[in-house]
This record gives sequence, C-alpha cells and structure tokens, in this order.
Amino acid sequence: MAKEFSRVDRLAQQMQQEMALILQREIKDPRLHTMITVSDVDVSKDLSHAKVYVTFLGLEAEKVKQNLDILNDASGFIRSLIAKRIQARIVPTVRFYFDKSLDEGIRMANLVENVRKSDEQKRVAAGQELDPRPDAKTKSDEEE
Repeated sequence: MAKEFSRVDRLAQQMQQEMALILQREIKDPRLHTMITVSDVDVSKDLSHAKVYVTFLGLEAEKVKQNLDILNDASGFIRSLIAKRIQARIVPTVRFYFDKSLDEGIRMANLVENVRKSDEQKRVAAGQELDPRPDAKTKSDEEE
C-alpha cells in the first residue's frame, strides 16, 4: 500500500504552518508588512531547498519587492526558528517568492464582472428583458 503523502509533502505542509506562525508572531521588523500570508511551500526532493510563496494584502508592487528582500535577508533566522519547532534532521534553506495567483484571480474576477455588466447594458439597450436570477426558470419552461 502506497503512502498518502510523501515525506516532502509532509515537510512542506508542516513548514507552511510553522512559517505562517513565525511570520505572524516572531518576526518583529517594523519595515515588514503586517498582513503576510504563506500560500504555498515547495520543498525540493532532497529536502535541501524550500521555496516559500507569500502574498501581501493591500501592498503596491514596489513595496512587495522591499518586503521580499527583507524576508530573504532574514531567511537564515527564520530557518533557525523552524529548526527549533520541527523534528527534522535536515531543515531546508528558505527562499521567499511573491505568489501572484491571488492578484491574478482578483483581476480575472473583475474582468468577468465587467463583461457581465457590459452584456447587461447591451441587453437593456436592445430592449430585452433581464432575468432577476440567471438560473431561474420561466413559466414557459415549467409548462413544457
């Protein structure tokens, strides 16, 4: 019977949890943004390197770069804190990266909403009736 999770996956999951707590409670750098979310941790097969993907809520692009530099400068200290918390013989070298997926998801949701509003305006201009609920059945659908 195969294992549900490999050792790499278990270590990545544990590192993600510990990293979130460390960034929230242990790091006291005043230059660092307070709302940091650890979205993913990718550990190499040999457990020597870990890519930590973080997001900063409500931060401009230039400040994101500064915050990543601060985190990467403190990566040795963060690695030592992780080593104290987890039971592993090898603690990976930590490197921080910005996770663009959250911003990309928000951008795509806004695009869909804009297209939907534009479609609604075109229907109103063409004189078509708008459905109050998109998945609501009309009386003619029920009669058939």
